[in-house]
Amino acid sequence: MKKIYVAAAVIEKDEKILIAKRAYGSHAGYWEFPGGKLENGESSKEAIIREIFEEFEVKIIVQKFLTRIEHSYEEFDLVMDCYICQIEEGEMILHDHSDIRYIDPFEDIEDMLEADRKVIQAYRKMIE
Repeated sequence: MKKIYVAAAVIEKDEKILIAKRAYGSHAGYWEFPGGKLENGESSKEAIIREIFEEFEVKIIVQKFLTRIEHSYEEFDLVMDCYICQIEEGEMILHDHSDIRYIDPFEDIEDMLEADRKVIQAYRKMIE
């Protein structure tokens, strides 16, 4: 099965974390942590900075590595490096998502992608 390498940002603000609703593709309508695929020769940290700027036109500061999630979907195997981040500069403009929300990390989100549920679990362990 095809393996896809991505990076995701857990963007913190006022003790909440940002989730975004996918606007298109096979997982449209589901909530996720924003990010995307690594380009050739790019580190996951470089990818998350680039992806967040492309998706939202904001600059982020990557504070630290949170976790690596491996999850098998029907169409592909996902390897996702997740980072704790803060917005450094800019106002969020949505290009690839239909909505964003800052949530309490202990809130249960019904329509969240399975791999992203694992990210929330790792984040909860970190803050407990």
